[in-house]
Amino acid sequence: MNTIRVDVAVIGNGSAGMTAYRASRAHGKRVVMIAGGPYGTTCARVGCMPSKLLIAAAEAAHALTVAPAFGVHPGTVRIDGAAVMARVRGERDRFVGFVLEAIDEIPAEDKIVGRARFTGPRTLQVDEHTIIEAERFVIATGSTPIVPAEWKHAGDRVIISDDVFDWTDLPTSVAVAGSGVIGLELSQALHRLGVRVSIFARGSSLAQLSDPLVLQVAARALSDELDLRFQTQVVALAKDGDGVLLTSRDALGQERGERFDYVLAAIGRSPNVHDLGLEAAQLALDRRGVPIYDKHTMQCGSSGIFIAGDAADERPVLPEAADQGRIAGDNAGRYPDVQPGLRRTPLTVAFSEPQIATLGARYKDLCVSHSGRFAIGSVSFENQGRSRVMLQNHGVLRVYGEFGSGRFLGAEMIGPRAEHLGHLLAWAVQAKLTVAAMLDMPFYHPVVEEGVRTALRELAAHLSREEPPVCQDCTPGA
Repeated sequence: MNTIRVDVAVIGNGSAGMTAYRASRAHGKRVVMIAGGPYGTTCARVGCMPSKLLIAAAEAAHALTVAPAFGVHPGTVRIDGAAVMARVRGERDRFVGFVLEAIDEIPAEDKIVGRARFTGPRTLQVDEHTIIEAERFVIATGSTPIVPAEWKHAGDRVIISDDVFDWTDLPTSVAVAGSGVIGLELSQALHRLGVRVSIFARGSSLAQLSDPLVLQVAARALSDELDLRFQTQVVALAKDGDGVLLTSRDALGQERGERFDYVLAAIGRSPNVHDLGLEAAQLALDRRGVPIYDKHTMQCGSSGIFIAGDAADERPVLPEAADQGRIAGDNAGRYPDVQPGLRRTPLTVAFSEPQIATLGARYKDLCVSHSGRFAIGSVSFENQGRSRVMLQNHGVLRVYGEFGSGRFLGAEMIGPRAEHLGHLLAWAVQAKLTVAAMLDMPFYHPVVEEGVRTALRELAAHLSREEPPVCQDCTPGA
């Protein structure tokens, strides 16, 4: 058994781990990064990038189906599943290659391969080959898709999202369990590429939405296209030749059996903290077994152990993983001089069509933190000018502001260009802008952003407890 002594040990080699490694190294410390899985980051290998490649192909196919509404009539459409997946895998490998180039720049002596486990507050054992003694640690071990144990009896036809991006062709049918961001994005993409898809949602949620009106509009818009079954539970899976027999139960207790080529488990992810020997690290844990930590410093209690990324089980998206990794690594490098780092305004986007975005404080959170102290403005995209021009006039935007201060607090939406609107509004939250200041900003015509202005005007009227004024400068379709 080899023993090494370092200043900082980073457990994990994903987005959070790589960022933490660099941040600790910036303090001139001796740092090692322990890779418990393949290099390449979840985002590049099996997450945000390959999923967007699949979605891009689906958008191309969908554009042909809606073209006749513009008076444009394409010829016979043929979807070559093998070609679709070849491009997904090829471009995916290219993105992974960029990450591997960055990994190659890390000195070999700073990279250790194997599964790490705490054997004490200041020691790790990596597999059966290395003991690491350190004063500070960063836990950046990521997360794993949840697959119920009883589902695994159906064999390799029960898959997780990672598996989709290794397909060499498109299947005929897929059942998707879960209506979160991952399940929704992949379901719609596969459906538009000609795969028969059914989505099974135990509740009534969609993506990250909590506003009941936005959720209602989203459910209606997406159900018009997709076989989306709310309040429906997957009660049994059984292997059936080269497919799966799925038995479901709806809200009325009616059971139904159907056969699919695959069942995609998209019911959530579990932080990879349960095999780290955290009991030996002497850390206080929450009910899910995640170390209790300060969200501004990423420090676990008063220890020299920090946590970042999906392992922290807070905001499982790449920008947050990078930010948390930077804060954790910086504080591990400067310990015991621990300092709060920059935590940006929450922003999450689902690349469905219409797109879904939430930012700042969500409706559900405001009902707790600002009960009776926030107002709402809204706009429907059904008659919004630019949206109708593009035949993308589906969805609604709801914006929230604080009584008294007039400060803009956040928004939830489903609609066209939500990825861009979400960024603009998230910047406004982080800049602590008031609703009045936002309305002083320029708005061009005709643009989707005019819908934002309409919602903000309604919000401003509610904040002032006055009726909305007659619009003197509204342009058509605003």
